[in-house]
Amino acid sequence: MKVTGAQALFKSLLEEDVEVIFGYPGGQVLEIYDALPQFPIRHILTRHEQGAVHAADGFARATGKVGVCLATSGPGAANLVTGLATAYMDSTPLVALTGQVSTALLGRDAFQESDLTGITMPITKHNYLVKDPADLPRIIKEAFHIASTGRPGPVLVDIPRDVQMGKVTFRYPSEVSLPGYKPTFYGHPAQITQAAKALGAAERPLILAGGGVTSSGAHEILMDLAEKLSIPVVSTLLGLGTIPADHPLFLGMLGMHGTYRANRAVHEADLLLAVGTRFSDRVTGPTDQFAAKAKIIHVDVDPAEIGKNVQVDIPVVGDARQILEVLTDKVGETKPDVAEWLAEIRSWHADGQSEVDDESPVNPPAAIRWIAEAAGQEAVIVTDVGQHQMWTAQHWPVRRPHTLISSGGLGTMGFGLPAAIGAKVGRPDAPVVLITGDGSFQMNVQELGTMAAEGIALKIFLFNNGSLGMVRQWQDLFLNGRLSQINLRGWPDFIRLVEAYGLKASRVERHGQLKSVLKTAMGTPEAHFVECQIDPDEKVFPMVPPGKSTMEMILGPG
Repeated sequence: MKVTGAQALFKSLLEEDVEVIFGYPGGQVLEIYDALPQFPIRHILTRHEQGAVHAADGFARATGKVGVCLATSGPGAANLVTGLATAYMDSTPLVALTGQVSTALLGRDAFQESDLTGITMPITKHNYLVKDPADLPRIIKEAFHIASTGRPGPVLVDIPRDVQMGKVTFRYPSEVSLPGYKPTFYGHPAQITQAAKALGAAERPLILAGGGVTSSGAHEILMDLAEKLSIPVVSTLLGLGTIPADHPLFLGMLGMHGTYRANRAVHEADLLLAVGTRFSDRVTGPTDQFAAKAKIIHVDVDPAEIGKNVQVDIPVVGDARQILEVLTDKVGETKPDVAEWLAEIRSWHADGQSEVDDESPVNPPAAIRWIAEAAGQEAVIVTDVGQHQMWTAQHWPVRRPHTLISSGGLGTMGFGLPAAIGAKVGRPDAPVVLITGDGSFQMNVQELGTMAAEGIALKIFLFNNGSLGMVRQWQDLFLNGRLSQINLRGWPDFIRLVEAYGLKASRVERHGQLKSVLKTAMGTPEAHFVECQIDPDEKVFPMVPPGKSTMEMILGPG
């Protein structure tokens, strides 16, 4: 029996165990939406296509599964671009399905036509323009395989309307055949042996854990290796949670807003084992001054990242978990003597905590620690981008992977609310907390409608300083206080806005009020929004000035 291309699409998605899609309908996906009710797949109707792709991203990061979003052609598909670029930079497994004008109209500037495969080529791992409905099952199989293997990433499948309507005998392939796509899984034995010898000979070794540790499920073996050799660990933003924040070997996040101990340890180490990281400029500062005393071992599944930003001494290409398992075995009983190194690290001062006045505006670091305590260890924390993101990275004790969801590489404002919705859909039994700012929140505030309509019980904490806080901080510190176009004060009234969507909301104007509001907000199974008034002059410290090395940190005001 033959089915339509749209039906073949959903049959293929069921073969990939897809349970939920985030999407927004339109003229060129009418056949897809017409077929949707025939299949046991939940559809979340977002209020904007960017909301759909960020929600699919949040779902993928929280669950480790491939997220799926759906949009119509032209402006609908183009609205996915920021979310695809976000997922691409952070290696999130994602499949984006888009409608397209009929194949006979391609290239003729038809109504709502856009060259999506051309537009998204630089920001997807791969993309497809389907021209024959018989190809759909194979393409969907390939798309999920590409998105989830090797270095994960987004894949786009553009489906013209006549392909959706065409008839096909459905057969789903059992395997893929992609001769040009062969990600390296196992590291080269000689390179791993060389890495093991270097670790054994080091006196000041350090492990740098990136987001690839989470992607590969390598967090447990990384912690085993660190504990076996007593090697301290630092992490990138997306590497937070690969080792518990309260583990005695963990020194914190490194980089522009990293901890003093983490940045100094990188500066003083004689060996750096970097796993699943691309050495972002926010991590390294000037690369000629980054880990200048260290021999660098770089483990990454993507060979394009080896040597791209930082020259390394021992490259090992392959899956982080497989490589770390072999490396841990090879190290054997040869352990580096690190007693003096650990003692030196312990002698460095820890980053201090500012004093809190109950009558002052809400103190963000203290507030985040209180929210984390109230949320509990099973909570998933999602952030937008800005000062609140860095305060969260510094002060929320992330203890396991897939529990901190944030836009790292692209720094996408507006990511937080839809990503939190996706995370809650993916992990309905876990508390999901969104920490956002008055600038970021307004970029996709319409997704409150999705949250209300679907009964998604997020706990939202908005830090309101009436300005674009991180831009203001840079203008204050590096442009002699010349403030330009950062004032957001006065609009909107967030409480009335949230209540207009039928959601509960509270405002905290003084720090001392927060604990009682926290008890109310976290003590109910329903969604709750809390606006926290903070001082516009509050800044994120430590901070490395732009262009400076990580040893030139500004530790605090003054």
